Amino acid sequence: MDLSSYIREIPDFPRPGINFKDITTLLREGDAFKYAIEQMAKRVRNLPVDIIAGPEARGFVFGAPLAYELGVGFVPIRKSGKLPGETVEASYHLEYGSDALAVHADSIHPGQNVLIVDDLLATGGTISTAIDLIQKLGGNVVGASFLIELAFLRGRERLELNEVFSLITYESE
Repeated sequence: MDLSSYIREIPDFPRPGINFKDITTLLREGDAFKYAIEQMAKRVRNLPVDIIAGPEARGFVFGAPLAYELGVGFVPIRKSGKLPGETVEASYHLEYGSDALAVHADSIHPGQNVLIVDDLLATGGTISTAIDLIQKLGGNVVGASFLIELAFLRGRERLELNEVFSLITYESE
């Protein structure tokens, strides 16, 4: 199945010059969504994954069903201030400002092998911050898996992980 045929491109969103990759057109097609999760599982099944972590919000969309498929738990990584209880936070910078991500302090145990899952790898800023959070809790990031990778933004290089998987790769805008 050609998953890229299910991705709608929206020019000049969220600002001029950006070619937005809209995954909602894939999500609404049950066969395509199921196939995407199955393919993600196939690529990471050989990794020693104890738990999956996914950044808000599209990391939840792919991370939770992938965790189910692999028979492991799921940890949501949220924007600062969205989780009850004790959290660990890390800040990161965006083109247009900065933000912070948080995870429950008891969500990942020291030594646990964690796979990070999200819909898109662009510059790697969000995922690098997720890696920092997981490592602060003593987790071992064994890899990252994405539906889409914008390879021309070179986010993979920023992650410094041996195992990075993407189902759809765009080499240029």
